[in-house]
Amino acid sequence: MRASNKSEDIASIRKGIVRISVTAQVPDYSVPWNPGRITRGVGTGFLISGKRIVTNAHISSNARFIAVQKENDSRMYEAKVRFIAHDCDLALLEVPDKSFFDGMVPLSLGGMPSLDSTVTVLGYPIGGRRLSVTRGIVSRIDFRTYSHSAADSHLTIQIDAAINPGNSGGPVLQDNSVVGVAFQGFSGNVAQNVGYMIPVPVIKRFLTDIKDGQYDRYVDLSVSQFPLLNNAYRRAMGLAPGDYGVIVSSVLKTSPASRILRPGDVLLAIDGLPIFSNGYVKMGDERVRMEEVVERKYKGDSVRLKIIRDRNEIDVTIPLISPWPYLIHARRHDVKPRFVVFGGLIFQPLSYNFLRSSNIKDINIRYHSYNFINNELYLKTPEIVVLSKILPDPINVYLRGFVNSIVQKINDKNIRTLEDVSEAFKEPADYYVIRLLGKHRPVVLERKAVKEARERIIRGYGVLKEEYLGDSIVPADWLDVSLNRN
Repeated sequence: MRASNKSEDIASIRKGIVRISVTAQVPDYSVPWNPGRITRGVGTGFLISGKRIVTNAHISSNARFIAVQKENDSRMYEAKVRFIAHDCDLALLEVPDKSFFDGMVPLSLGGMPSLDSTVTVLGYPIGGRRLSVTRGIVSRIDFRTYSHSAADSHLTIQIDAAINPGNSGGPVLQDNSVVGVAFQGFSGNVAQNVGYMIPVPVIKRFLTDIKDGQYDRYVDLSVSQFPLLNNAYRRAMGLAPGDYGVIVSSVLKTSPASRILRPGDVLLAIDGLPIFSNGYVKMGDERVRMEEVVERKYKGDSVRLKIIRDRNEIDVTIPLISPWPYLIHARRHDVKPRFVVFGGLIFQPLSYNFLRSSNIKDINIRYHSYNFINNELYLKTPEIVVLSKILPDPINVYLRGFVNSIVQKINDKNIRTLEDVSEAFKEPADYYVIRLLGKHRPVVLERKAVKEARERIIRGYGVLKEEYLGDSIVPADWLDVSLNRN
């Protein structure tokens, strides 16, 4: 900022910053029918054009009530989530009471700050009620996993200023313009004075995506690749010496790329940009990962690739989508736990949220989670269903050794999703034979006994609902494809 009028600049900028108080309800995956525990938190947001407030998704997730405050105004105004993007940790709030915006000044978006330049972070760290202003140096520009989803990696900017709870969602400024949104940092025992901000290209992508009235998530090429740095390998592939090209190691079968690319193809260029042998491309004056080209695309877009296959150079065009299998490794928000309760047995699909709620060490579950994509388990079993817990009752008390086992079959029905479990138990039968992976004998429930015990179990354990089948990561049309594969 210009030293000559720094105080005037800050005074104007402060008119666009808000303190956000959130009451949220976090789902309980260990007792999935429970509404969840109530939590309260504080964050920061800032006003942009159109009377919209930008903040982090992790501030707004699972919110039941949101209130915003302007500086030097004790009144709290109700706010609502208009759009939320969990994959890039951004959200847009709206305030129904238009008088809230009286006297406020929207902030403008700037560009990418350069390395070793100074930025200013504004927010309400550690729940403080007065605005905090800190400064830091841009120390790194890189791709990094966003902790909110724990599965999505995007462009990030590292600064040597700590990002503390309450700073999240606040603007990071340079030359009076927003160059980022503060969103995550390290605990003190990991790194000192290191924080991260979401840069403007990610913010602008989010704002462009929602112009049609909905957020469609990031698209993905759905290709794994590895560098071609080894000269012997390059010669074996028929490549000349040089710093170019990466080789395709796998292609996700749920993506359009699986109909066009093959493992062993060499990627030479993406949208006309040469791909270096470490998987980077040059955009402007910087070398960035080739994924950054796809990052700037939207649902319905495509990407052009120049490839070598069987030593022949060809051009291909690949439509881009948001592949669903990756969601098994994502921390999900604003969704309810999926489950089925039958005979005191609780069945749940394998997911990041489910694993985080339990200390599961079963090797089969760990294997299926880790290799769901790598070993293409989703092709036959789009949803891995686990016998997650037993509510002890005389009809099931002997079954405790089967907890945390993967369900393969119920009577004659192969279990591919949680819906299959629900349907299997609705089929008339005297006995339900449940076959579990890695168990040499099945679980057997007598229908008559289950029926007699139902009210006893529901009342005794306070089971509010016996199943919830919503919020699946598996698209309905993929279930038909998967069924035909089997």
